[in-house]
Formats: sequence, structure tokens, C-alpha cells
Amino acid sequence: MPIDLSYSPETTALVEKVRTFVREVVLPIEDQHVGDIAAAGGDAIRVELHARARKAGVFAPHAPVEYGGHGLNMSDRAPVFEEAGYSLFGPTALNIAAPDEGNVHMLAHIADAAQKQQYLEPLARGEVRSAFAMTEPAPGAGSDPAALSTRAVRADGGWRISGHKWFITGADGAGFFIIFARTSGEPGDRGGATMFLTPADAPGLRVGRHISTLDKSMLGGHCEVFFDDLFVPDAGVLGEVDRGFEYAQVRLGPARMTHVMRWLGAARRGHDIAVAHVARRQGFGAKLGDLGMVQQMVADNEIDIAATRALLTRACWELDAGESAANSTSVAKTFAAEAIFRIVDRSVQMCGGLGVSDDLPLARLSREVRPFRVYDGPSEVHRWAIAKRVIGAAKRAARETESKETS
Repeated sequence: MPIDLSYSPETTALVEKVRTFVREVVLPIEDQHVGDIAAAGGDAIRVELHARARKAGVFAPHAPVEYGGHGLNMSDRAPVFEEAGYSLFGPTALNIAAPDEGNVHMLAHIADAAQKQQYLEPLARGEVRSAFAMTEPAPGAGSDPAALSTRAVRADGGWRISGHKWFITGADGAGFFIIFARTSGEPGDRGGATMFLTPADAPGLRVGRHISTLDKSMLGGHCEVFFDDLFVPDAGVLGEVDRGFEYAQVRLGPARMTHVMRWLGAARRGHDIAVAHVARRQGFGAKLGDLGMVQQMVADNEIDIAATRALLTRACWELDAGESAANSTSVAKTFAAEAIFRIVDRSVQMCGGLGVSDDLPLARLSREVRPFRVYDGPSEVHRWAIAKRVIGAAKRAARETESKETS
């Protein structure tokens, strides 16, 4: 079967537009505020960047066309999102930052017509932000979503939700929430979860403190959120009751890949800065780039960039083909999260003292990409899941062989 790794002229043209926009418009703002989105103005700078992105023709490349987006599939998003991620503020500018980008994707696939009008359309157009409330303090849902403890119980005309979430990205200032709550079973059960949609100003929903983290580029912070007898009408149920774990996969696999795309762009920026530095920096009687140890770091960065792209391409191809892509997205996410950090870390090393200073963006890039080894599933959890699938397949094959031999 022939394999075509080229992109359409339309996608290639969009990539070039994004590259120009990010370098000329977005990077200067990021550098001025040292990568801190709150210091840059928070929602005010988001609105300004959205307007400039629309004017440049690069706004919402992932969103459905009917809502003002470009309607790109997963494969075509890869080079576009990578170019956007070259600046830490690029995803916010294009309205493809987490969690909004993943929520647009999920709502487009699961929401009914009324929910799309109320929630998806304003989100895709950048009129509001959103939050995805799933993670809970221990012993609740975290790396193990089956530990879900936030509870939704039946009430007249809807549901009452009570629980405590934390590390909810974008919660401060979000216009609405997608809430993951248990509607049947007990914590530890694999099923029984439902997703709910609710405006952020609904009585019984409270955004608590910002949890201070390494990264500073995600608008709305990572917050604690409390639900105290929050009423959500039946019209706020996203999809069907008790199918939340199934629906979560619609969002999580693609969202992991778009994280890879964006942070690969950030890692590429770090690599570009380091290569430019060692190509001109004199030391030990030669340019640093002529020294073998430095050349090895440059080569290892190139290898990690190429391997990340290859794994990402495979996973996106499976997603576009309608496959679950559970294994390929776990493989790509785990490798990429670690490779991206290695790329930035080597880039810091190649630039020496400048690398750990704010004179270059490398230190802040390092802080931003490090959490990816935890966000969207720690590397260790993905390795466990990968191994479990492989060993499970081997056990099934062994049982089939034994059955044939004894029949």
C-alpha cells in the first residue's frame, strides 16, 4: 500500500500562515512577559490575539467550519499545531489551547444540537473558555479514573452533583464546565460515569484556589473546584447516562496527541535557539558546534524530533481512520513527553549559563514541558497500559493455541 506523507496545498499554506503569525505577532508578546499568560493580561490578551488570528486567517484550525474553524482532521492538525506551539502563547492565540481544544473536539462528536448551540459554538468562536472537571484529590479519580468519587444523584428534572475536583485547567474565568461524575456504582468500578454540562455561574459551583505549578502559559490556571448540591437539568447530560468513561476516550486520545503537537513546537524552538548559539559561540579553540559532545546533543535532538513526529503521524492516522488508537496514542504520548523534555534540556545545556537565565526562553520552556510527563496520564501509567495490552494479547493467543491442541 502506498504511503503518502505529504499535506494538501491548503494545509501547507495554513502552516506557513501560522508560522508567520506566531513569529511576527505572538512571540514578541510571549518574550515581553516571559511566558506568563496572566502577566500578559490574561483574558484581555486572549481576546486581542484571537482578533489578530482571525485577521490573519489562522483562527480555530480544528473547529468545525460551520463555527468559523478550518475543520482539520487529526493528521492535518499536526503541522499546524506544531507551528502554533513554537510560542507558548501560540495555542491561546489560535484558540487551540487545552482544555478548550479538547472540549471542542468532544462536543463536536457527542453534544446534541441544543448543546452545540449553547456550548460548542461560543467556545469554537472564542467567545468563552471552558473547563473539563475530572481529576480529584486522593483517593478520587486521577491516574485511575475508575476511582471517581464525585457523585450525581437523580433529582426532579435533572441531577444533583456534589464533589471536589482539583488541577482543573482553565477553571478560573471559564464560561462553562464539563463535569465527570459518578451516576452508578462505587469508586473503583470501571463503569457508571456520566458527563454533565453546566454554566460556570450555576449555584453550587465554586472555583477555589489556584494550585501553583511549574507552567505559567495556560490561561485560567489549575484550580480546585467544588460542587455543593449543584443542579444540572437533564438537558445538561452530555451523551447518555453511565457512558462517561466511553465518551472520555473520544476526548483523551486526540487531546494527548494535540498536546504532543503543541509542545513539540516549543521543543523545536528550544532546539533552534541552541543550534544557532553553538554555531556562533567560540570556545576551546573552535565553534562549540564543532565539538563532538555538542554535535551529539544536536543529533540526539534531531532524532527525538523525527521520532516524535513519526509516532504522532501513526497515531493521528489511526484516529482519522476511526480506530480507538489506544495503544498508539499511549506510545506516542509517553515517548513524546520524555523526548520533548530531553530536547529542551539538551538545549539548555548547550547554551550554558544563558540557558538557565531569562535572557533566553529555554528556562521557561523547560518549566512548561516538564509537566507533560504527568499531564494526560503519567508515563508510568501509559507504560503499564501498553504492557497490559501486549501481555493480554499474548495470554489470549496462548489460550487459543492450548484450545486447538486439546480439541
